Amino acid sequence: MRTLTVLLTGLLLIVGTGCDNSVNDTTPDPEATPAGWSLVWSDEFDGETLDESKWEVQLGDGCPDLCGWGNGEFQSYQRENVSVGDGVLTITARQNVAGSDTSYTSARIRTLGKGDWTYGRFEIKAKLPTGQGIWPAIWLLFSEDTYGGWAASGEIDIMEAIGSEPGEVFGTLHYGGEFPDNVFSGEEFQLAGGTFEDDFFVFTTEWEEGEIRWYVNNVLYQTQTAEDWYTTGSDDPNAPFNHDFHMILNVAVGGNLPGAPDATTPFPQTMQVDYVRVYERTAE
Repeated sequence: MRTLTVLLTGLLLIVGTGCDNSVNDTTPDPEATPAGWSLVWSDEFDGETLDESKWEVQLGDGCPDLCGWGNGEFQSYQRENVSVGDGVLTITARQNVAGSDTSYTSARIRTLGKGDWTYGRFEIKAKLPTGQGIWPAIWLLFSEDTYGGWAASGEIDIMEAIGSEPGEVFGTLHYGGEFPDNVFSGEEFQLAGGTFEDDFFVFTTEWEEGEIRWYVNNVLYQTQTAEDWYTTGSDDPNAPFNHDFHMILNVAVGGNLPGAPDATTPFPQTMQVDYVRVYERTAE
């Protein structure tokens, strides 16, 4: 893995990448959308309540079909843990008092049936929580199991982070066969100073036929192509990343990736989202 170092929005960032990128003295505008993309769906969170024409609130602990949401997560997702106000969406993870039904609650929302896309540019401006056992995620999941169950029909993680590594995020593809024959590939993006809790950052994924790219504040840090992925459900070289996906925003507590919270983990924890914007490639 090669390393790029760039100064961006007052913070020094180290970019892990397998791409042949060049960096000049011009810092990219973190919120600029390049030419060739047209806005087709967005939520600016300007109201006082979640717009449920765009988002579905998912509830519970995933049981009985997917207990722990398939990841060994500790929390139960609750409607009261998602709020909108002052121009931002807030997802709050809480530790409950002894004797409650569950030790932790949080929130998870998705666009399934209200925003489903094949290809596009996905921009999400967010500030992340930190702490041992905290797991914020912004991701795309298949809308139909065209090629079979997870992960044969694919998953695109725009941004994931584990709270014990507050200066790092990563982007990942999940594909291959149905669990447990699934595989994944991805890269991380590392801050050399500060954390993703200090300020809002723009997490972007550009998904086109045969190629997917990841950015933080418009700095490219990873590219994967159809040569990198496959599915046991089709011989199409672009599958499974050639059919509709929907977006999910959530903050998990505990689970296979971050491990359990401990005595050092402060609660409540919040992920704040300033906007979500989805673009399609403009026809030439």
